[in-house]
Amino acid sequence: MNKNSLSQLPKNFVPESYRKVSVQPYSGGMTENEIRNYLIGKDAYHHTEFIILENSGSCVIAMINRLDGDSLFSPIKDLVLVAHSGTCVLVEDRTVDTANNTALARKAEELGLSKQTTLIVRGLDDHVNFINHPDPIVIQVLEVIPPEPPKLLRMVQHVLTYADLPAIKLEVQEIDIRDLADNAQNTKALLVPCRSSGLDFIVPTYFLDEHPIRHNWLLLGCERSLQIHEHFYGDRPLCVDICPRNFKHNNEALQLTKCCLLEKEIEMDGHRVVVPWGSTLRQVEHALETLIGFHKQ
Repeated sequence: MNKNSLSQLPKNFVPESYRKVSVQPYSGGMTENEIRNYLIGKDAYHHTEFIILENSGSCVIAMINRLDGDSLFSPIKDLVLVAHSGTCVLVEDRTVDTANNTALARKAEELGLSKQTTLIVRGLDDHVNFINHPDPIVIQVLEVIPPEPPKLLRMVQHVLTYADLPAIKLEVQEIDIRDLADNAQNTKALLVPCRSSGLDFIVPTYFLDEHPIRHNWLLLGCERSLQIHEHFYGDRPLCVDICPRNFKHNNEALQLTKCCLLEKEIEMDGHRVVVPWGSTLRQVEHALETLIGFHKQ
């Protein structure tokens, strides 16, 4: 066992399965030598890689090395402490899915823990797992409202409940279409892409997908809306652009947004990934994977 390499787990490290983590009550001293004397030679289950020793609310995490063999249990021949009692925090929260990296990182942030902490959570279904030095990847979600919360945000949040992804922290940037409309002067009527947007204004409001009779309106839409309008009415009206892709972007931040002009594929655009307006959960997951891959470069 290479103690130098094992004593420093990477940030955001989470065991890939909580069955690799054993939690045991312990009443001895918390130094590495005392823990070695206690654990070396004891049998460990063949899936176990980490043992959490809990002593009156204080915890340590040992990474173990068992004797070679195919036995269901075999003796521990070596170990190294990967988290000491001074940096470990153990909490119970039965709402946290401890198999989910993002959920563990979110709990650490909720508790106000530093990036040097190792958080152990006894969570959903009484499963226990930990995250080392939580420092999740920050991804901005840029989306228009209404609806509220934004649909793309809800899709990303759903993907993060099941996808095999590292810990992610979402930052939401909302573009309120109502504010854009309020900035327009002397508007007698408004045209919006569809009724499902939930938009309604004091001035008469029409919906492009219903192909209403032509009025002197201002279009709240995008390039695709203009194309549809030109097909129906033979002209392009005054338009306030609501496409999230066309709003100013901090090129240093990872960002996810969407655009009507994309049909089937996602597109990398600098530090941002753009998905189709009617994207699927798989496309959103692929977009997150792409951003994470870019972040690791």
